[in-house]
Amino acid sequence: MSSLSLQRRNQTVLVIGQLLSGVGVASGVAVGGILAAQLAGTTAASGFVQTAAALGAGLVAVPLANLAVRTGRRRALSTGFALGAVGATLVLLASALGQFWLMAVGMLFFGSATAAGLQARYAAVDGAPQEKAGRAMAIVIWATTVGSVAGPNLSEPGRILGIGLGLVPLSGPFVFSLTAFATAALVIAVFFLTPPATAGTADVRLTQPPAVPAKRHGAWRALRLASHNPRALAALAAVTGGHAIMVGVMVMTPVAMNSHGHSLEIIGIVISLHILGMYAASPLFGWLVDRLGAVAVILAGSCIFLAAITLGAIVSDSSDPLLMSAALVMLGLGWSACLIGGSSLLNQSADAELRVPLQGANDMLMNFAAAGMAALAGPVLAAGGFFWVNMMALAVLVPMVVLIVRALGSAPDPATAA
Repeated sequence: MSSLSLQRRNQTVLVIGQLLSGVGVASGVAVGGILAAQLAGTTAASGFVQTAAALGAGLVAVPLANLAVRTGRRRALSTGFALGAVGATLVLLASALGQFWLMAVGMLFFGSATAAGLQARYAAVDGAPQEKAGRAMAIVIWATTVGSVAGPNLSEPGRILGIGLGLVPLSGPFVFSLTAFATAALVIAVFFLTPPATAGTADVRLTQPPAVPAKRHGAWRALRLASHNPRALAALAAVTGGHAIMVGVMVMTPVAMNSHGHSLEIIGIVISLHILGMYAASPLFGWLVDRLGAVAVILAGSCIFLAAITLGAIVSDSSDPLLMSAALVMLGLGWSACLIGGSSLLNQSADAELRVPLQGANDMLMNFAAAGMAALAGPVLAAGGFFWVNMMALAVLVPMVVLIVRALGSAPDPATAA
């Protein structure tokens, strides 16, 4: 099989995996907060679901990257999705036993599927020609759109399924999560092939252990070396900061709108538009990375973030649905540009033997940052309102832009140089 045919095959397999993963994650998260509140007996527990899943994704990101270095992407990705299936199983067991602590443990494992989905964007670049690397990554990210939009719509069918199976009704959607994650793990394990390293590609050979022992190229060493590279540091800041901004504002939007008396249907529409903003334009940003360079796309994403934060602050007193939808769509677009641009820049900036550990470290940081912002956003909203949630996001955006501008003075992107 030619290198191009292999890359296309793997991209198709990754797209299928992302479709399934999107369904699984969205199905569970859509009802997870309500189920957690029922099990714990307090609404305060509902926000813990998002935090626990993000922490789980962060905790497993580096081990999955290390596994990819030792044994290849196939085993790492399939393991991540399989652990997500374990998490969904534990949530089902927790609901049957009425144990909130067991659901918390299950959501930690549940986050592994998110970590695998994030790692898939780097797997899409392995073996892809350098001039098409951005588009290869973006297509896999775009595939999440269908699953993420379809997943919440499975809440009612899942509830009916739960009743039919004799389960707690709200645990029914986690049956879909379990099925989706297990199927994704199987698809990757059976059909994904590790591409060989070839000249002129963005690939790293993952079929054999690196020449230098893996312990010398762990995530923390990779981060230390990246801290001396302005472009790698800007890439880390773009992905981590962009994800923290998006999560911090997004998780408080439903709460803010609900406090202004908007219906769940209106809130659902706003969040759905936000999800479309996150994923639907990713092929465009991937194409722009290949044409204009990763730094240019990151700067564009930062400008979009600034517009979203400004509009969100302006509309905070009324939560007008139309203006809030515009702000949330821009928030999703900014996240997409920074994720694709930052991930591409990270691939371009890191030495081959450090690339995969640094990818894992980056995913760890972005999920930990998201968990931190989600935890801070609640008290900030309670103390000062939605305006100050947006100001908190602005406080993350400013140093992020400083690091990105600093990177402009270093070596140019391959796309820009060409």
